[in-house]
Amino acid sequence: MNENKYLIICNNESVANQFKSLLASFTNVNTIRYVDVKADFDRLAPDVVFLIQSEEDSGIDLIQYMQSISNDHLLIYLAINTDFETLRSATRAGVSDFFVIPDELNSLSSKMDKIDHMAKEKKSSIEEAAASNINSFKKGRGNIYSFYSGKGGSGRTLVSSTFAQTLKLESTAQVIFIDLNLHYGGSEIFLSIESNRSLADLSPVINELNENHIKNVSEKEKHSKLEVLLSPRDAEIGERVTEEFISTLLRTCRRNYDFVVVDLPSQINEQTYRALEESDRIYYVLNLDTPSLQVLRQVELLFNRLGIDAKERMSLVINKVSKDNEIQPGDVKSLTNYPIEVKIKNDSRALQSFVNKGEIIRKTANEKKLPPFAKDIHKWVISKLG
Repeated sequence: MNENKYLIICNNESVANQFKSLLASFTNVNTIRYVDVKADFDRLAPDVVFLIQSEEDSGIDLIQYMQSISNDHLLIYLAINTDFETLRSATRAGVSDFFVIPDELNSLSSKMDKIDHMAKEKKSSIEEAAASNINSFKKGRGNIYSFYSGKGGSGRTLVSSTFAQTLKLESTAQVIFIDLNLHYGGSEIFLSIESNRSLADLSPVINELNENHIKNVSEKEKHSKLEVLLSPRDAEIGERVTEEFISTLLRTCRRNYDFVVVDLPSQINEQTYRALEESDRIYYVLNLDTPSLQVLRQVELLFNRLGIDAKERMSLVINKVSKDNEIQPGDVKSLTNYPIEVKIKNDSRALQSFVNKGEIIRKTANEKKLPPFAKDIHKWVISKLG
């Protein structure tokens, strides 16, 4: 079984570092401050959380927030005093256990192996429940897959929309596709959807957003029944979509869908930045030519400057692969440290026919006659579901 993921939430850096020494035997440990919980908790998806009380804030509101997002973790509360009301509130909010520090630090240290074992057992029971039906999914902690490319014309929107549609066709998962190309859209063409509704219509209810609101605004692709939140395709409306709107939308979708597939524009603005930060996986769509690789290098530098941690989350989707490419997939490995997720064959002639006729590439599950492009994505999706 994979190692547990530990999260320390503490406002005092020196206290956090001292406590981190207790977890020296564990490799997957992250530390964040109270103010970062709403931005990072959902994405980090910890198995064990240690919330260290600060002098200014008991952290009870954060406990309630984290429990509302997911209760798939163990939450340990570390109090700095023995105030009865605070400890009772923490227990009522859902903590698994609490310790008063520094008095009970030795007691906590002696129980670390037990806590680790309990977290693994909890994770195992959740995984077994999900595996009882290979195509059955559990709401509460969906995955956000964002498709991005720094260079236009990479085929990102076609790849992401076909990926989402295939996910829906080949499983019983709840899947939603979100087009964040706010100025121009594009997915409506490949999914053959005509509608005046868009994700911007959620603005009036964004502060109380729930699944029903999303379903009222989303469209359904008629063959796969994939839910789609379309772009407003309006620069003025797009400018009014805030970073906070994007965070709320993606977190709400994560809680109510198994897979959230996001198509991102090439430009890095506040909305794109927030979507990348919220993503579990970033699939960078890359073509095999020199300009595309040069843009990838620029994207890496920009991500570093902006503090976007893509090292463990980003992989490459090599699109339009052909023996005529000036660069081959094997060459890419020596030019970047990002792993190659999938290689998709160049199939422009067949794909152009679908687009010109306004036809969907995928119509039913287990189709026998698929163009090479769709076959490669089908194999990729099956490998992720398996």
